[in-house]
Amino acid sequence: MATYVQEFPIVSKLDPKVYGPPESALTKEVLEGQMVEAVTVEEAMARRRLFILDYHDVFLPYVHRVRERPETTLYGSRTVFYLTDAGTLAPLAIELTRPQSPTLPQWKRAFVHGADATSSWLWKLTKAHVLSHDTGYHQLVSHWLRTHCCVEPYIIAANRQLSRMHPVYRLLHPHFRYTMEINALARESLINAGGIIEESFWPGKYSIELSSVAYAATWRFDAEALPEDLLRRGLAVRREDDGELELTIKDYPYANDGLLVWSAIKQWASDYINFYYKSDEEVAGDEEVQTWWEEVRTKGHADKKGEPWWPAVDSRDGLIGVLTTIMWVTSGHHAAVNFGQYHYGGYFPNRPTLMRKNMPVEENKEEEMKKFMARPEQVLLDTMPTKMQAIKIMATLDILSSHSPDEEYMGEYAEPAWLAEPMIKAAFEKFGGRMKEIEGTVDERNNDTELRNRCGAGIVPYELLKPFSTPGVTGRGIPNSISI
Repeated sequence: MATYVQEFPIVSKLDPKVYGPPESALTKEVLEGQMVEAVTVEEAMARRRLFILDYHDVFLPYVHRVRERPETTLYGSRTVFYLTDAGTLAPLAIELTRPQSPTLPQWKRAFVHGADATSSWLWKLTKAHVLSHDTGYHQLVSHWLRTHCCVEPYIIAANRQLSRMHPVYRLLHPHFRYTMEINALARESLINAGGIIEESFWPGKYSIELSSVAYAATWRFDAEALPEDLLRRGLAVRREDDGELELTIKDYPYANDGLLVWSAIKQWASDYINFYYKSDEEVAGDEEVQTWWEEVRTKGHADKKGEPWWPAVDSRDGLIGVLTTIMWVTSGHHAAVNFGQYHYGGYFPNRPTLMRKNMPVEENKEEEMKKFMARPEQVLLDTMPTKMQAIKIMATLDILSSHSPDEEYMGEYAEPAWLAEPMIKAAFEKFGGRMKEIEGTVDERNNDTELRNRCGAGIVPYELLKPFSTPGVTGRGIPNSISI
């Protein structure tokens, strides 16, 4: 996940005695040599123009272990982008790092899109390595961890502590549909030992360990709220005059569309909670809600039960914030990271799940360099997944990206208990109307030629947060729950 560059020079936080010198190969000279405008690194940072995709420290401890797998390699990587005046991100440079070991020194190198053919092909290879890193992180952290895994405690605690007649249970119930079932199936045949993920993604047998490490290092409930996630990553700031969110990257399709969905969910949750609770004291005095939230924090996420960032649910606003976050994660967040997988990764060179060979310049072996210089395109293909790995991934992504015929989308079907109460029925109908409006807004944005990240030659229209869909692989639709 991309973040705003807040510190420079870039330095690793890992132990240099174990992994080697912490200084990055992405120096001031390297970055300024690739800037599309005549600015310094300091000026670009001050103008919030530099962004980084940083898989260095999180992956470096796994490099030598992953390389023990047959035909699998790994690097720690950093990619720095420059935000152009056109609103697009231009990659400036990529750093690949192999940590030191008892038998080898640390190796690192910065790659740029050079003017000659050799540099250009090395750049292609380097980008493929980074794409495999991003694909592994996306599947195991952004998708599996942050949606499927971390939602389970909300479901279990709700079924243990909330009456089925409780208004909070009735509000959340559609968002928990089939999630425990699909997670059980995933543990049997997708993320199981020797399963599809371990066989076809570069982390291999370290997949769930990596997901757990990411949970310990990065997951926090408050940052699962979309606005807070954007603020935390430096992709948005709050305006001083009115406190409203302002995106750092103005044309950021996920954020722009996601904030519309987030706002609609929050309004629906507000209308609902304010109807059933007439004061903050009623929320604080609701033993079922308090016991549910305590179990989520102290049992479901016991590793983090003492963290100061857990929000309190002792007021209507506090409860609305918690419920909005849960409803967003199970709907919009999951839709954005799941239902576009086949569209973006079905053609495996676009999103390779692993890389089988090291960069030819890592050790500069004569035979490898000779092959690379003679047929660089063949070296690139030989580095990517095998045909069998690609077929398995294509089939898996096709299934994961598919909507079932009985899918229930946000704002489409009201629960019977909502229809029985006129004020709640009216609030839900307004929510459904807002979701339909978002459909039209997304279509307008995808046809706006000024929005170059979602409209242009060869650009896939961003439809992942269009609320409704037909069955099958469509690349759109926001179901209520994590059901695939």
